[in-house]
Amino acid sequence: MRLNQWINQNFLKSISTPLDAKKNTRNKPSVKAQQSIKLSVVTQFFPPDYAATGQLIEELVKQLGQQGVDIEIFTSQPGYAFRSDTAPAVEWADQIRIQRSRTAQLWPGRIRGKAINGVLYTLRATLYLLRGSRRNNVLLLTTAPPFLPVIGYLAYILFKLPYVCVLYDLYPDIAIALGVISKSNWLVKLWRAINKQVWLKAKGIIVLSPAMKQQVVAHCPQVADKISVIHSWANPEAIVPIAKKENWFAWKYNLVNKFTVLYSGNMGRCHDIDTMLEAAKQLQDEPIQFVCIGGGAKREELMMEVDRLGLTNFTFLPYQDKQVLPYSLTACDLSIVSVDATTEGLVVPSKLYSALASGRPIAVICSQTSYLRQLVADASCGSTFDNGDGQGLAQFIRFLNRDPQIGEQMGKAGRQYLRSHFTPKVISKQYLHVLQQAVFDEIITMSRSDVK
Repeated sequence: MRLNQWINQNFLKSISTPLDAKKNTRNKPSVKAQQSIKLSVVTQFFPPDYAATGQLIEELVKQLGQQGVDIEIFTSQPGYAFRSDTAPAVEWADQIRIQRSRTAQLWPGRIRGKAINGVLYTLRATLYLLRGSRRNNVLLLTTAPPFLPVIGYLAYILFKLPYVCVLYDLYPDIAIALGVISKSNWLVKLWRAINKQVWLKAKGIIVLSPAMKQQVVAHCPQVADKISVIHSWANPEAIVPIAKKENWFAWKYNLVNKFTVLYSGNMGRCHDIDTMLEAAKQLQDEPIQFVCIGGGAKREELMMEVDRLGLTNFTFLPYQDKQVLPYSLTACDLSIVSVDATTEGLVVPSKLYSALASGRPIAVICSQTSYLRQLVADASCGSTFDNGDGQGLAQFIRFLNRDPQIGEQMGKAGRQYLRSHFTPKVISKQYLHVLQQAVFDEIITMSRSDVK
């Protein structure tokens, strides 16, 4: 039997769902289609790392596994774990095989160390694919590290293994926006040329916002039809609103009787910290406390500036263990999410979704053209502020402090919006459709080659 005949008689029946999905129907994926996928996920970060990308991937693969997808993960040794800097080389969790590189990460807290770790992990991931390319029929690659998707291109050239790229952030665009490298640098031209080839050969490209899609299409218009906008998510069953008076974390850090403004997550170069600082300066004589949980390149700068100004309305805490997050994220009256104006459309703040799950109002600091403005308006979960508008942010904080019922309504609305749009179950179905389509497209390509 010729390959194209087998496709018509067998595979097309099982893969019919993604075709229907492409036509915007809502048919439920068939069990056959799900079981036909043997997925290999390649990402540098995965628990016990507390990096947000790794925790999101963990939730995603659990959901895909429950939908019948056979999954294998190749990841690195932890560089940002709480209890240990090593993890088993091979382990099974929820019927998912997890394989880790053998060498621990070097200086993960330094920029140079991160770059070296990224290169070493990419080389190890290449060897992993060379040895195990026949075990799976589709590959899911993240941009952690940024140049990782290039091994998908190599896997396709060498083994015809279809791959899907998940673009968490866009490089070299971010490096250019932050002034790390010049737009005219030869490395930028090379990187963009490689990106273009990687995207052209990919069977699917997943971006986290409409603005990111526009950026990719601007660089490579030919891939517009294969780009899917799929948001990040948070688990509303894991993060449940807890009243501050019933929250041990709020009691531990003396937050119960103060209006608390929370910034939880990375304080990196792509985030606007200055606007929050300006608001805190204006509110320093009022019963309002700013709590910053996490790390990042701007954390030390912020701490030094707070100390220089003599501000006493800041509390700085390290990243919290996953088991603590349901308490730390709800030990506040307002959550802050920010994106630096220079990196608009290049990054997406995953902390937004856990903030929605917490049932607290949200203040988003972003550019006037950010997609976040429409999302916040649709969710009725808070308000948005221009980068640099510390006065407007301070006024909003005062408003919520005077009228807590308004904040409660915003928090409930945001959580409901999350439950309707951004849960692991909802988002995993969107990923499943993309993966099914990737497998289907490669089978069709093979069929056409066989006919020729």
